[in-house]
Amino acid sequence: MEKLTVALLSGGRSAEREVSLNSGEQVYQALNKDKYNIRRYDPKDDLARLVGEAGEIDVALIILHGRYGEDGTIQGLLELLGIPYHGSGVLGSAIGINKIVSKHLYEHAGLPVSPYLILDRDDPDGQAKVQEVLGFPVVVKPEHEGSSIGLSIVAKADKLKAALKLAGEYDRLVLVEKYLEGTEITGAVLGNLNPEPLPLVEIVPGDQYEFFDYEAKYKPGATEEICPARLSEDLTKKAQDYAVRAHQALKCRGYSRTDMIVSDNEAYILETNTIPGMTATSLYPQAAAAAGFGFSELLDRLIELALEKD
Repeated sequence: MEKLTVALLSGGRSAEREVSLNSGEQVYQALNKDKYNIRRYDPKDDLARLVGEAGEIDVALIILHGRYGEDGTIQGLLELLGIPYHGSGVLGSAIGINKIVSKHLYEHAGLPVSPYLILDRDDPDGQAKVQEVLGFPVVVKPEHEGSSIGLSIVAKADKLKAALKLAGEYDRLVLVEKYLEGTEITGAVLGNLNPEPLPLVEIVPGDQYEFFDYEAKYKPGATEEICPARLSEDLTKKAQDYAVRAHQALKCRGYSRTDMIVSDNEAYILETNTIPGMTATSLYPQAAAAAGFGFSELLDRLIELALEKD
């Protein structure tokens, strides 16, 4: 069988560049070289080369996180170039990276979310609004960004201004959610027209971490990840159903990973990742492994889904 030429895109210009480069390297090592001719591109420097070689490429793997990679921009370029790619399209990618639009669509789909407010980063009445509507503690997030970048947990009103300033370094609009005490889980989904849930992963950050922040996500040994999650059968099925419904509500394709917090026997949707972390030990590959997919086999499946006609 003739080898497919795969464009492997990683790096980019977002705040998550280093995570993307690490994921890209591990994906490159795991791809079956007997099946694929692999060409590597860093969109930070290699877009002209990608455009020039587009006619020689069969499919692209987008291992990019954050802006200019996970937000529909690179997907739009690949559409123009006629290169099939894995994962969500322009619309699903643009929706998925926007926490505010995603929140509205979760609600429209009947999915449970934490109570929230949307504030301008410079709103002089922000503290009063949060106190009146949500109370404290709250979680403050920029409208975009992933990997907990720009995120703060605010226990007291006098800390809100600093949290809004931090989130405001990334976006003008800021999402403020009521903090829910509970167990954090993530629900991976795989497929195009008929997506299926994978086993849930339970996330237990080390005692030194207030929440699953950037360091807790990427520092080896900082977080315990348990798959399958230690939930009842009924709650497991409910959370898996929510993950699939979130995937569909945001117009995702191929795969996604929806983060949730389990509190009072309910699984509240936090956000959906349209390009989950893809190192061999990342959450999505762990869930896939529990479903019987080795890392190399998972990449084969993602390429098959990329080439599948909807």
